[in-house]
Amino acid sequence: MSGLEHLAPSSLRTLAEQPLLATGGTVLIYLVGSRISRASGHHPILNLTLLAIVIVACCLDAIGIPYETYLRAADHIHFMLGPAVVLLSVPLFRQRATICGSAPLIALALTIGLPIGIISGAGIAWALGASPRVVLSLAPKSVTSGIALGISEQIGGVPGLTVVVVIMTGITGAVLGPIITRLAKIEDARIVGLAMGIASHGIGTARALQIGETAGAFSGLGMALNGVLTSVLLPVIIYFI
Repeated sequence: MSGLEHLAPSSLRTLAEQPLLATGGTVLIYLVGSRISRASGHHPILNLTLLAIVIVACCLDAIGIPYETYLRAADHIHFMLGPAVVLLSVPLFRQRATICGSAPLIALALTIGLPIGIISGAGIAWALGASPRVVLSLAPKSVTSGIALGISEQIGGVPGLTVVVVIMTGITGAVLGPIITRLAKIEDARIVGLAMGIASHGIGTARALQIGETAGAFSGLGMALNGVLTSVLLPVIIYFI
């Protein structure tokens, strides 16, 4: 029998509530997932975010720790998401000349990508007969979770459902994005980055950074602009509808 089996559930819960253990365990899982992803040559299916989620979920289920307990203990990592997003300004700064020369491309990508991101979620749900709250919850699925939560609350969606759909969208885009662009023979890193950033926000941007700095910079820009424009336009559109 393993050592964990000798511990009472209350003892395991107490251990899980220790920030050092929760944070350290998460970092260890990230390193394991990163090694697996690198060993596969960054295969799209072995996406680092997907691997980390699966391993964390399996570990929590195996030792009987509620997700809420783990989330409270690992709050330091959640806090660091803010500075991590700010660091996306580094590739943006390095690629500023290319970005300035690509204004028409960026505008076209947002003009097409923003409404498709909304319609592909809300439109399909509406066509399948989903309730209005579910439809509204799916509308901001292509926006990064922090912004999507605010939009969902403002337009009358279910924030919990929105978060789940946002994460699923990000993982799907990160896994399928490189495959689809390769099959479509799209080699322009700017287009690949914009598509992944607009369609699959932060998780897609993390995958784009693995492709290259140009793709990562345009993905981060697409994610930011799509988030801002969606947060402004979507509530207005819902209001008039």
